[in-house]
Amino acid sequence: MTLRLHNTLTRRLETFVPLEPGRVRMYVCGITVYDLCHMGHARMNLAFDVVYRWLKASGYEVTYVRNITDIDDKIIRRALERGVGIRALTDEMVAAMHRDFAALGLEPPTHEPRATEFVPQMLDIIGRLERNGLAYRAEDGDVNFAVRRFPGYGKLSGKSLDELRAGERVAVAGGKEDPLDFVLWKSAKPEEPAEAKWDSPFGAGRPGWHIECSAMSCALLGERFDLHGGGMDLQFPHHENEIAQSEGAFGHPFVNYWLHNGFLNVDNEKMSKSLGNFFTIADVLKKFDGETVRFFMLRTHYRSPFNFADSLLDEARAALRRLYTALDGADAVACEVDWSDPRAAAFKAAMDDDFNTPGALAVLFELANEFNRSRDAAMARLLVSLGAVLGILQQAPRAFLQAGTGVDDAEIARQIEARATAKRERRFADADRIRAELAAQGVELKDTPQGTTWVRA
Repeated sequence: MTLRLHNTLTRRLETFVPLEPGRVRMYVCGITVYDLCHMGHARMNLAFDVVYRWLKASGYEVTYVRNITDIDDKIIRRALERGVGIRALTDEMVAAMHRDFAALGLEPPTHEPRATEFVPQMLDIIGRLERNGLAYRAEDGDVNFAVRRFPGYGKLSGKSLDELRAGERVAVAGGKEDPLDFVLWKSAKPEEPAEAKWDSPFGAGRPGWHIECSAMSCALLGERFDLHGGGMDLQFPHHENEIAQSEGAFGHPFVNYWLHNGFLNVDNEKMSKSLGNFFTIADVLKKFDGETVRFFMLRTHYRSPFNFADSLLDEARAALRRLYTALDGADAVACEVDWSDPRAAAFKAAMDDDFNTPGALAVLFELANEFNRSRDAAMARLLVSLGAVLGILQQAPRAFLQAGTGVDDAEIARQIEARATAKRERRFADADRIRAELAAQGVELKDTPQGTTWVRA
């Protein structure tokens, strides 16, 4: 089976055919580094880490670009609030991002460009757009893209200009010809720091957000490349605008395949600071190890809505422990996968079906069950090797099973007593929950006629 993926641009599942045989060029919109990364960032970046890993496992030479937006209104505002320079703030946030991503097992991209390093390339594209009649200088000094002058605007979102304008409640601001027009170059404001201003043929200022990604992707991957990814929230307007300005500047198609991951919800509601259900990656890593978080996210297909909850993370940790428990004592290490093996072929079929990680994990659990029955060392090696493709099962099993079992004896005793009380009061669901929570922390309960005993796994 060959790789098939869902192309947002065509709204259908397509066989993947790269522009150059054996080589893939891939761009993913990265983080605007004004604050710590949150779980929505984890969801997106892990989804495309899996894409990157599977393309490489499939034999492709992959050039993966994931940018850093290091100039933006939010960055300027946060730097002023904290009384620090823009570069100092962004360096701090980039370092924190790298720590978070490393804990989640994300592989570094081939290139990680910063927007501020590509301002000349942005100005070149803006100049092309102006010469092509697609950009104009507004009364407020900004340079805007005229969406109505670009045929096909809306093809990624699947909406016409009139549909996109439906419900528009704001007046045309800053001299825009149309509310949908977007900024390519923002004129400098007196109150903005010198770090946020560049000289240009359009006057002092800084780039708009959308033009940054076009410039970085084209500079590092070429004017046309294979894959572009990001969160579903970026489909419009960011990615729509990338297509318009890139194709408007260069006169040919920009990207062949567009991939978008589903939204992240917390307890079935959209994550939001105003709702009090906002979590940074660092927050979550205080309670759950990075591999558990990664495994948890792999259990949901990348295009599906993803629901985040502590109870679901507990379930994921218990499931991951089952795989490590099967491998305990096997002394297996990852090796090259023989894809003709029926179990490896089943794994490959799942991943070739639009990166179906839940299906691939199901194969791992089947392998673990077979290994438990047969204790065939070849099965253990295959289990670890397939796990490596997904970025899991690479720790020594005993080390993983013993980690995170720091719950003290007194707390275990309290939980056992609470469980006994729940059973006496016939609150069996509560009793089962307590047992499951202890199991997730590596504490196994054994009920005997004399009472309940426990052991650490």
